[in-house]
Amino acid sequence: MSRHAQAIILDSDVKQQLQTQAAAPSIPQGRSLRLRIVLAAAEGKTNHQISRELKVCVPAVRQWRDRFAHAGLAGLQDRPRSGKPRTYDDAFRRQVLTTLEQPPPPGQSTWDGPSVAARLGVSAHAVWRLLRREGICLQRQRSWCVRTDPEFAAKAADIIGLYLHPPLHALVLSVDEKPSIQALERRTGYVLTDSGKSVRGFKSTYKRHGTLNLFAALEVATGHVPGKTTAQKRREDFRAFLDEVLAELPSDQEIHVILDNLNTHKRNEDWLARYEGRVQFHFTPTSASWLNLVEVFFCLLGRKALRGADLHDTGQLRTLIEQFITRHNQSARPFVWRKRAVKGSQLRNTIINLCN
Repeated sequence: MSRHAQAIILDSDVKQQLQTQAAAPSIPQGRSLRLRIVLAAAEGKTNHQISRELKVCVPAVRQWRDRFAHAGLAGLQDRPRSGKPRTYDDAFRRQVLTTLEQPPPPGQSTWDGPSVAARLGVSAHAVWRLLRREGICLQRQRSWCVRTDPEFAAKAADIIGLYLHPPLHALVLSVDEKPSIQALERRTGYVLTDSGKSVRGFKSTYKRHGTLNLFAALEVATGHVPGKTTAQKRREDFRAFLDEVLAELPSDQEIHVILDNLNTHKRNEDWLARYEGRVQFHFTPTSASWLNLVEVFFCLLGRKALRGADLHDTGQLRTLIEQFITRHNQSARPFVWRKRAVKGSQLRNTIINLCN
């Protein structure tokens, strides 16, 4: 050891503490390097040996060795630095947030970083840094639905009650249609991006070869889905589909059908009378079709079968849908209905209220 090097002596507890901190995955790299310098110095190594092992210059080794010898762990902390005072302070933050509450510039529907910067006469980079720090995304959007049905609570409770506690020996069906499913002819494959990743690719142009409508009836208790494709979605088609579903069920079984408020689902009293009270319709609240569990099945159909399909006619589209339904029913299981609770207190009228 050099005669000018500060001797570092650690007791077992301090040594264990330094080793634990140096090996922690979350510790900053600079902090870990300083700790390893001290640990190596405690082993009796010279500054030049530590420099070669840790690939750091000798003056840096000497600096952290000396600071630890004089001040302990506190000596490894960064010292306050003199520098230029903050240009963008809390007043700047308030200016940006206040600007976002004002109407955007003419010709723009929303604010963006450059327009805010131009309004305040500051750097756009400063605006973006503040927005990132505050977690404000000016271009990302989320929609929400305002409850307008005066009977929302009663209707929602009725639907959820059927999911959680259906009547004894009764069958609950979640029924809806997915209209205007297009048979699109579009070449697809895989492409290599500039980043070196392989992604799904598709041709920008496509041909339309007609549309089909899909009626589906999800059995809530089992996840089984009878389905039927039609050229249209008239009330007569809706009734015919239900007739086919009911024909496969015991004639004395009570059936509860969950529906949204589409016009074809209404004014079916004469059809219901044919089943002498065996079938009951339950309608979701207005603007709450997400309460209908069959929508989950339609999402699976779109993601797994329809998206990226290359179809040359409606016949191929019909075959694809039927094959997906068959495969789904082979391993059908009940869906677990859940909806994230949204409280009124989460909604804020202004950016300032949300950030303060």
